[in-house]
Amino acid sequence: MSEIKKVVLAYSGGLDTSIIAKWLQDEYQCEVVTFTADIGQGEEVEPARAKAEAMGIKEIFIEDLREEFARDFVFPMFRANAIYEGEYLLGTSIARPLISKRLVEIARDVNADAISHGATGKGNDQVRFELSAYALMPDVKVIAPWREWDLNSREKLMAYAEEHNIAIENKKGKKSPYSMDANLLHISYEGGLLEDPWAEPEEPMWRWSVSPENAPNQPTYIELTYKQGDIDAINGQAMSPATVMAELNKIGGANGIGRDDLVENRFVGMKSRGCYETPAGTIMLKAHRAIESITLDREAAHLKDEMMPRYAKLVYNGFWFSPEREMLQAAIDKSQQVVNGVVRLKLYKGNVIVVGRKSETDSLFDESIATFEDDQGAYDQKDAEGFIKLNALRLRIAARKRQS
Repeated sequence: MSEIKKVVLAYSGGLDTSIIAKWLQDEYQCEVVTFTADIGQGEEVEPARAKAEAMGIKEIFIEDLREEFARDFVFPMFRANAIYEGEYLLGTSIARPLISKRLVEIARDVNADAISHGATGKGNDQVRFELSAYALMPDVKVIAPWREWDLNSREKLMAYAEEHNIAIENKKGKKSPYSMDANLLHISYEGGLLEDPWAEPEEPMWRWSVSPENAPNQPTYIELTYKQGDIDAINGQAMSPATVMAELNKIGGANGIGRDDLVENRFVGMKSRGCYETPAGTIMLKAHRAIESITLDREAAHLKDEMMPRYAKLVYNGFWFSPEREMLQAAIDKSQQVVNGVVRLKLYKGNVIVVGRKSETDSLFDESIATFEDDQGAYDQKDAEGFIKLNALRLRIAARKRQS
């Protein structure tokens, strides 16, 4: 501990990291530098400054990273149609590499001896933070208080906070609040009632969306314009990546879209139940697959689908800065050069329904060939006979062998 004179802490201003800031000061007798990232969590980040100042912290970094997060992390991931274990849209996973990137950059700038984070020893985030940090700063020292201290429950943390006069938001008597994480892509909920996978979430828990039952009785129609795989306009209005996501969260949440309740397999080996609200991501995934359906070659699309689970697993497990993820990204981005056009969606009571897709420049859909009406000789149906017989050849040979 005596070697650590200055630490940069990834600081949200919430319960865990506020306690960590004080704990680092007391246990390591070191100077603490805080870094708070605004990645669209929907709450003011400036209060974190007041909390840090109250603990005597002198160097405080608060940065708006919303556009970088959307442009350089979320949008590339959605070009891959990434989804983990068929359900999870990776909202927490994709935020960690960006936070880690800035954490080590600040550590270099202020000549810190170590970085610190508030991820628990049971979760995935400790892996994501540290793999990213080591990939960018191989000799960095990492302090993970959850792997060192004995404050191993939410109740102990709250008692520590009371003892040291650390303010706690969302406190309900002695009841611990949900563990929540939010950014432009999602908000997640864990702990409390949710630790019983049979228990239905309480309706007041949800923050970003109305329940599908209470969503409007009339559908909302929107049009998303794609340029090389990324949305760059909504209803014809050009928008930046972060603005696109904020708008889709608003529209989707109002229509009851994006709620999910799942049990996932953590990288560290356990199963974990969490609830998620991902309005923008739910809309983006559906729309992106729709525009790809008319612009991507069949085999390119199928190859992407084969690569996607590996890509999603890499993001989930914290390997964003790995060479294999970058290799996959290069192939995915190459495929997106032709993913241009417009998708029309109907949003209704929790459902995202594709009702139209078009591309003036890159559509591979040929109505003259696909039609059930007279195709004027564009497609010779007699050709199908030889195609079928060639593909059936090995099956017929095997069948004759069995019969003999």
